[in-house]
Amino acid sequence: MSKNIKWFSEIGIEDVAEVGGKNASLGEMYQNLTEEGVLVPNGFAITSSAYVYMLESNAAWKKLHELLDDIDVNNIDELQSRGKQCREIVYNCNIPDDLKAEILKAYEALKKEYGDSLSLAVRSSATAEDSPEASFAGQNDTHLNITTADELLDAYKRCLASNFTDRSIHYKNDNNFDYLKVYLSVVVMKMVRSDIGASGVMFSLDTETGFEDVVFINAAFGLGENVVQGTINPDAFYVHKPTYNKGFKNVLKRSLGSKEKKMIFADTINLDNIAVEYTKNIPSTQEEQTHFCITDEEVMVLADYAIKVENHYSKKVGFTKPMDMEWAKDGLDGQLYMVQARPETVESQKKGNILEIYHLKEKGKILVKGSAIGTKIGQGKVHYIKDVRDLNQFRAGEVLVADTTNPDWEPIMKIAAAIITNKGGRTCHAAILSRELGIPAVVGCDNATEVLSDAGNVTVSCADGEEGHIYEDLLNFEIVKTNLTNLPKTKTKIMMNLGNPDLAFSLASLPVDGIGLARMEFIINEYIKAHPMALIHPDKVDSQTRKKLEELSEAYSSMEDFFVKTLSEGVATIASSVYPKTCVVRMSDFKSNEYATLLGGSTFELKEDNPMIGFRGASRYAHPNYEEGFALECKAMKRVRDEMGFSNVILMIPFCRRVAEGQLVIDTMAKYGLKQGENGLEIYVMCEIPNNIIQIDAFSKIFDGFSIGSNDLTQLTLGVDRDSEVVAFDYDERDEGVKTMIKMAVEGCKRNNRHSGICGQAPSDYPEMAEYLVDLDIDSISLNPDSVLKTIQNIGRLEKNLGDKK
Repeated sequence: MSKNIKWFSEIGIEDVAEVGGKNASLGEMYQNLTEEGVLVPNGFAITSSAYVYMLESNAAWKKLHELLDDIDVNNIDELQSRGKQCREIVYNCNIPDDLKAEILKAYEALKKEYGDSLSLAVRSSATAEDSPEASFAGQNDTHLNITTADELLDAYKRCLASNFTDRSIHYKNDNNFDYLKVYLSVVVMKMVRSDIGASGVMFSLDTETGFEDVVFINAAFGLGENVVQGTINPDAFYVHKPTYNKGFKNVLKRSLGSKEKKMIFADTINLDNIAVEYTKNIPSTQEEQTHFCITDEEVMVLADYAIKVENHYSKKVGFTKPMDMEWAKDGLDGQLYMVQARPETVESQKKGNILEIYHLKEKGKILVKGSAIGTKIGQGKVHYIKDVRDLNQFRAGEVLVADTTNPDWEPIMKIAAAIITNKGGRTCHAAILSRELGIPAVVGCDNATEVLSDAGNVTVSCADGEEGHIYEDLLNFEIVKTNLTNLPKTKTKIMMNLGNPDLAFSLASLPVDGIGLARMEFIINEYIKAHPMALIHPDKVDSQTRKKLEELSEAYSSMEDFFVKTLSEGVATIASSVYPKTCVVRMSDFKSNEYATLLGGSTFELKEDNPMIGFRGASRYAHPNYEEGFALECKAMKRVRDEMGFSNVILMIPFCRRVAEGQLVIDTMAKYGLKQGENGLEIYVMCEIPNNIIQIDAFSKIFDGFSIGSNDLTQLTLGVDRDSEVVAFDYDERDEGVKTMIKMAVEGCKRNNRHSGICGQAPSDYPEMAEYLVDLDIDSISLNPDSVLKTIQNIGRLEKNLGDKK
C-alpha cells in the first residue's frame, strides 16, 4: 500500500483529507455504483501526502508563508503579483525520484487495463473541495488529453501550482480556509473521448429554485470545459424523478442551446505551454447547432445515474443530499460515464420556513434578455469589464457586464449588485458563483456587452421566471416574506392559476392544494408560436411562413412532433410543480382573432365581428375547420397522462354552450385517445355561460366537475363587454345577479355530487366575495400565484369565524 498513490478501488468519501473531494467521490462511485450500472472510468489519486512531500523536499513552505501570511486579497494588484510568485515556486519544484517512479508505475498499470492508446484526464482535487458550504468549483486546474509520461508529470506539477491561482487564494480567504492547509491531491483517470462525443453537467434538483423533484442536465458537443466555463449556451433537459421512479421514462422539458463551438483534442502541441494546449475549440456545424446533442434515451441513462448517485449519498448521510455531477459520452464506445459528483452547495443549504418572493412593482423598457439565475432582483450602474486586467476598476454595488467570467473574476463578482454575461448556461461559473453569493445574474444574453456598455442604471430581474430581464433605469420592487409555519390549513382547497411553465418550479414551494387552472395558450403563443393547422398543412401557407415553420421544428422529427412534444412538456412541467396533487388543464381557448396572430394563423381563421362570443372553445373542437388541430391537442394531453405519467392532470373544456355540444366534445376526445374514466381521466367544464348553470343537472351527466369562470360569467350575465372601457363601470362580479348565478352553480354541483371550483380573481380582489364562496361551501378557489398566501390567511380566518358562528 503506497501513501502517495491510491487507486479508485481503494478510496471512498471518507478519504477527502488524503485524496480531496474529487478523487474521494470518484472512488466512492467506482466502488459502490459500478454494480448498479453507473459507469465510472478507472484511475488513481496522487495523494495530498505526495503534495506535502514534494514541497518539503524542495524547501518551498517557507517561501510560500512569506508571500501569503500578510496578503491583502482585496488588493487585486497584490493578489495577482503574489499569486504568480507562489505558482512559480510550486511549478519549479522537482518531483522526488521515488514519487516520480510511483506515478509512472501506476500510469503503466492503467495502460495495461486500457491499452497503449490511453489518453488521460489529470485533474486537481483539493482537500477542502466539495464541502457542503463551498463548492471550490473551477478553483484549480484540469488538463485533458495527456498521452505520455512527460506530459503526465508536467500536468501534475501544473495542477499543484494551481492551488495558488488568484481565484483560489481569494476563495480560500472568503470561505475561511488556511491558504497553506488546503492540500492538493491530483486525479489521474482514463480520458473519456467526449471530444468526439458530448459532455456536460447535471444536478439532482433545479439549480434556480431548489425544486427537488427534477434532474437538470446541461449538454454540449465535445469536451465539457465549455459548459463548465460558460463559454457556450448548452442544450438543457429536465427529468421528473417521481414519475421516472414509477417507470415513465420521458423528458419533462427541454431547450435547444446554440452550442456555437465545441472543444476537441488539438493536433499540434504548443511546447511553451505544454499541458494546456492539448485541446482547442472549433466552430460547431449548422447541423449540430440546430439539433440536440444527446437522444432522449441518453437523457434517461443520465437521469438514472443522477438518481442512483443522489440515493447513494443520501443513504450514507441519512438525509436527502442533492448532487452536482459531471458526465461525458465517449464517441468511440457510445457509452455515458460519470466523471465527477459533489454535493450541491447552494439551494440544498437553505433552511427555514420563510418564503421570500421578489416582485417588480413597475415595468420598464427591456434592454436585454437571457437565462435567469436565482429568483432575486438587483440594480445599479452598469460597468462593462472587458478582461481580467480591468478588474481593479470595478466598484462595489455596480452591475457587472462581461462576455463571460471565469473564477479569476471572483473578487469583483462578490461585490457586484448583479451579473450579466453574453455567454453561458445555468451551470457556468458565473451562474454557480452568483448562486453561491446570493446575487442575481442573467447569463447567455448574446448581446449584453454591446447593448449595455454605456447603459447607466439598470434593474436586473430574475423574478419573472426562467427568462431574466434587464430593464432600463432603477425600478421599484418589493421583497415579500412569509412564514409558512403560521399558515392555516383550510377546508376550502386553495389552488393557483398558471400558464407559464417557466414559473412552475419557482412556485412549487407555495402551500397550494394543486393547480385549478393551467392555461395552454401561453405555451402555444410563446413556445410553439405557430397555428396548429399550419403545422399540419404547411403546404397551405406562403413560402416565407413555411420556412419559419421549418426553422421552429428543425430539432424535431416533424412539425406535428414539435407541436405535441412542446405542448405536452409545457403542460407536464406545470403539473410536475404540484404532483401528485390535482392539475386542471384547460384545452385551448383562443378567440379567432388571437389564433390568427399565430404563425400561419391568418390562412385558417375567419374574421369575426365579435370573437368573444364567436368561434371559440368547445365549438371549435369537432368543427371541420379545427378538428385536426384539436386532435394534436388531444395527442399531447394523452402523452402527458399516459406516457409521461402525470395522471394528476384533469382536462377541462372551455366555453361549452350546449349539452349536445358537450357530448360531441367528449366523443371527439375519446376518438383521439382521451376516453373519460380510462386511466382515471376526469373531464371538467368551465361554468361561464348562464346555460351551464340553467342546465347544470344535464351538464352534470356528461362532466365530472365545474370550474366557475367568473370573468365570462359576469360578462354574459350582465351583458357587458369586458374588453370595453366605455362600459367598464357596469362590470362587477359582486353584482347580486352574478352572485345568484354562482350560488346556483355551487348548489347544482352539490346536488349532482360534482366538484365545484372558481378560477377568477374576485375572491382575492374582494374579501366579501371570498366570504360569500366560503359560506356557499365551494370545493376550491383558484387564484393567481401572487394572491395565494394572502387568500389562505383570509380564508383560514373566515372558516374559523364561520365555525364559531355555527
